[in-house]
Amino acid sequence: SFHHQDYQTIVGKIKSFCAGGDAAVINTINGDSNVPFFKELANLGITADNCPVISFSFAEVELQMLDVKPLAGHLASWNYYMSLKNPHNFKWIKAYQAWCQKKGIPDKQCVTDDPMMHAYTHVKLWAKAVEKAGSTEVDKVLQALEGLEINSPVGKYMVDDKNHHTWKPVYIGKIREDGQFDIVWKTKDWVRSQPWSELTYPGRACDWSADGKGTYDTMGA
Repeated sequence: SFHHQDYQTIVGKIKSFCAGGDAAVINTINGDSNVPFFKELANLGITADNCPVISFSFAEVELQMLDVKPLAGHLASWNYYMSLKNPHNFKWIKAYQAWCQKKGIPDKQCVTDDPMMHAYTHVKLWAKAVEKAGSTEVDKVLQALEGLEINSPVGKYMVDDKNHHTWKPVYIGKIREDGQFDIVWKTKDWVRSQPWSELTYPGRACDWSADGKGTYDTMGA
């Protein structure tokens, strides 16, 4: 959960778990609660060499609050990293850093991350949908969003015409000692949005288009 601080007991159990060798940890902690968690990992000597951790909500912003060197090599999975090399990302980072400079925000704190990228891109999506719809009325904008594609700091980015989730690439990054990530794996193309996992909700689908049924079960359950 957000803002949880005490991870001594949990990390103690992780250390025991890792002692047997050939172990790894999947971390689903959100946001700033990662800071005390990773501090405790470092305190107990848990490193990427003896027990790698892969996180799903631990980004560049949180890394700026930590001594990163003991954390180098741990992994994270996101749709975006500041280290992505493409013209749109370079332009966005440059604009953000210029804004930080005007506001007197220290360079170390002026980093971009996945949640920021999504917030930025979704505003751009909404603006393009409003332009396409010629209106700010919710239903008209929703209809205009269906299948809408824009360029973003991750490259092409599209709203699914049925389930209204977004298609985008997926990356796995390895933490560097400077608080950034090296990309060690990526999808070949953007990933089709799938709101319901076939493993946990087989046969469940989602269609929010004009003639759609919302969330429904294709197996008649």
